[in-house]
Amino acid sequence: MISAALRDGTADRPCVFEAFGRRLPNGRRYGVVGGTGRLLELIGRFRFEPEEITFLRERGIDERTAGWLADYRFTGDIEGYAEGELFFPGSPILTVSGTFAECVILETLILSVLNHDCAIAAAAARMVTAARGRPIIEMGSRRTHEEAGVAAARAAYLAGFASTSNLAAGLRYGVPTAGTAAHAFTLLHDDEPAAFASQVAALGTDTTLLVDTYDIAQGIRNAVAAAGPSLRAIRIDSGDLSVLAAQSRDQLDELGATDVKIIVSGDLDEYAIAALAAEPVDAYGAGTAVVVGSGAPTAGLVYKLVEVEGRAVVKRSENKATVGGRKYAVRRHKPTGTATEEVVSPKAQPQSQPNDRNLQRAFIRGGKLVDDLPTLDESREHLRRNLVSIPWEGLKLSAGDPAIPTTAA
Repeated sequence: MISAALRDGTADRPCVFEAFGRRLPNGRRYGVVGGTGRLLELIGRFRFEPEEITFLRERGIDERTAGWLADYRFTGDIEGYAEGELFFPGSPILTVSGTFAECVILETLILSVLNHDCAIAAAAARMVTAARGRPIIEMGSRRTHEEAGVAAARAAYLAGFASTSNLAAGLRYGVPTAGTAAHAFTLLHDDEPAAFASQVAALGTDTTLLVDTYDIAQGIRNAVAAAGPSLRAIRIDSGDLSVLAAQSRDQLDELGATDVKIIVSGDLDEYAIAALAAEPVDAYGAGTAVVVGSGAPTAGLVYKLVEVEGRAVVKRSENKATVGGRKYAVRRHKPTGTATEEVVSPKAQPQSQPNDRNLQRAFIRGGKLVDDLPTLDESREHLRRNLVSIPWEGLKLSAGDPAIPTTAA
């Protein structure tokens, strides 16, 4: 596309692209904007190195295109929904303005980051809701691509998870880290008491002992014998967690370890977490379901050209029609703060009502990041407030309509 546009003179036409979803994944009542911070960092570093230009030349690109790629820097504007914002069908969550060539080349980068991180954040937010205030540790790195694991840990923390077992996410993004020993550590030792004694000797009693390598009841006795009642927690990673949590709490209390916490893990998703709400569980570990979006591994976002030289353009393919022109969005609320609808308009200043909130903000102007972009922790708090604002029906785990409608003004 770029080679042809450079040749025919259309590459420099001012254009506007939008990223949005035509619908939410099946069963979902809201989407969560995740990955914006990662995306902006990646766009700032988006370059074509000499070896990449050579590779492309060998595959047939012309010298004009090679030179254009070698000099590529995004010089346009980007605005959109803040990270941690909720979105619904038709929400213009990212708007990219610039020349056709400099905007279209970002399509795959934008969609790969947003489709992944939005999917993870939405799934994780549902798990946080199901947990009802109990902390969740993200533990999914071994169930996905190594870089996707880092991104998933970040998105899960954005959504309200307490920590991650992925140390790279802690290093890069400041996500709190936590974890436990694996079954391999217990199997390494001659017996379970020796393994627990070794762990406590190295880490002290402020640690978590994995008690289900052999027999859970005996594992709990061994854990308390090794660390005493000041042990921080035990972890159970298999079996009927509902039954085992209750039995383990009773056994710990009988042993005088009333302050020892119970952490459960093992293929937990939002439904399994919700089913454990009445059990004496203190924290959850969630892995596979998080990193695969708990049944919705992509947010289903698309990136479409909507404006050329100030003129709205419209794709009219059957079942895939788009609304032309740059769009602006506000969220409408009751005086109590409950959201009622999302209003999307081609007007820069949609007709406002009391308690409306503008949803889009500037990220990049003239190719430069704007000042005072939110931190990850600020985005995490923004999402928490957003989830409180939608009608309670919108937090249900059952399938249903979007939490609020999207209307055109």
